[in-house]
Amino acid sequence: MKAERLQLVGMERARYFFPTAICAYLAGLCLILIVTSAFLASLQNSVAVAAAGVFGLLVTGGLGLVFWNAQRRDLQYTSVRTDADPEANYEAVRAAMLATGWQIVREDPPRRLDAQTSALLLEVGERITVRFRGAEVLVASICDPSVGFSLVGRRHCAEHRALVRNAVLHGMTPAVANEEAH
Repeated sequence: MKAERLQLVGMERARYFFPTAICAYLAGLCLILIVTSAFLASLQNSVAVAAAGVFGLLVTGGLGLVFWNAQRRDLQYTSVRTDADPEANYEAVRAAMLATGWQIVREDPPRRLDAQTSALLLEVGERITVRFRGAEVLVASICDPSVGFSLVGRRHCAEHRALVRNAVLHGMTPAVANEEAH
């Protein structure tokens, strides 16, 4: 079964995958460097330039693959099965979002809730999307596309998914969830 993913569209998708695109661009430059090395007059220079191009291609290609895999994994919804109906799950998650100070940007009761955290004055933080399907709650949390790949942001996203999971499974408030996490 194919895992469901949060769908980003347009510029939001381009901004989110920008680090991967940069790595692909640099890998392309390394390929051009390798091809160019064949036309150098000196064999010693040609080998050195080709070796540098191969090294750069491996590093940027590998880094781009790591970014791409991590970003696609972050877009996957995490499934939480509950005993409650969608309305009760929706209210529990909405209350947890409001209690934590997240800004709700889209509400479609009782099917979907989208929120974002506040980071700095001019930036938004992580994005959280929660879908409700029967007794199942699907949660996805990603770093803001304008920020790109961030290890700290990924840790925050995992905490956001855990908070939603605790809200629907245990009816925990954010304060109780934070106490249990420490």
